[in-house]
Amino acid sequence: MIHLDYRDARPIHTQIYDGIREQILAGVLQAGDKLPSVREMAARLAINPNTIQRSYRELELQGWIASVPGKGSFVCGVPNRMEPKQAELMKALDKTAEQLLQTGLTRQELIRYLMEGGSSVANTDECDETVR
Repeated sequence: MIHLDYRDARPIHTQIYDGIREQILAGVLQAGDKLPSVREMAARLAINPNTIQRSYRELELQGWIASVPGKGSFVCGVPNRMEPKQAELMKALDKTAEQLLQTGLTRQELIRYLMEGGSSVANTDECDETVR
């Protein structure tokens, strides 16, 4: 159960957000667990449902929960802490890796390339030394 402290400097919706997040991190709430409905939670805490809705919306935006229309809100688990720019670049890497694999590059070659820091495109240094 979430405890609200009306003397706390944090807004109520932030206290609810933090409370649910802490329960997920502590393992009290597990991935797949259903959260109380907005109305049910508002009744339990004796606060406006819009406050609960705001907390749930923020939790969803941050990847902590997922809302399923007509079914409710469910815990997703601890979200990936990747920065938005990192997530964007990882999607681009996924697409590039898929294209490379389609051209005949093996997974082992791709992994080796990444493990070596991706410093050379096609080992042109070896070719240059052979030609000289």
